[in-house]
Amino acid sequence: MSSKPSVLVFDLGGVLVDWNGIDPLMRLSGGTLPREDARRFWIENPWVARLDLGECTPQAFCAAMVDALHLGLSQQAMQEQLSAWLVGCYPGAGELLDTLSQTFPLAALSNNNALHWNKIEREFGLLGHFQHTFASHLLHLRKPDLAIYRHVEQVLDLQGEQIAFFDDNIECVEAARAIGWQAFHTVGFEQLQATLRAQGWL
Repeated sequence: MSSKPSVLVFDLGGVLVDWNGIDPLMRLSGGTLPREDARRFWIENPWVARLDLGECTPQAFCAAMVDALHLGLSQQAMQEQLSAWLVGCYPGAGELLDTLSQTFPLAALSNNNALHWNKIEREFGLLGHFQHTFASHLLHLRKPDLAIYRHVEQVLDLQGEQIAFFDDNIECVEAARAIGWQAFHTVGFEQLQATLRAQGWL
């Protein structure tokens, strides 16, 4: 069990929000894209970085994505797919945050984009649970680059083990651990809950 943090910081997609860009991407590729390659696409592809950093529109990203992966879709069809892959909050996510907020300040730290962020704001009723939201496309910083973690520390006026962080991508978790955060690799809502209980924070 770790020391009690001063704040809990959550990734959104794959942790509190039902976002799966991996399985649909594999299906669209007709099985030519292995699972790990599909996962790493969202971490390593330069067009994903541009989208996350707010340096291109979702429309431009979708056109580039279709071309890069030879998906045989129109840009508009790809954009509709991309939006649909963001399903909603996991059942119980809001209630979990309500419970945690009685003990901890809460923050969100998400690689995101204008298309998904607008949908989260309009439809999901999630962002009001957080005292701070750190979205990559608004900050022009993205995980796992060190600068975004340092920005979070500066805004929160906290550092190291004072911050507990939950993310479904191991690269983002390892970067947080490298600067001393208590960082946990949690894939999906059930694993998030189990980790919080194991730490004695839920």
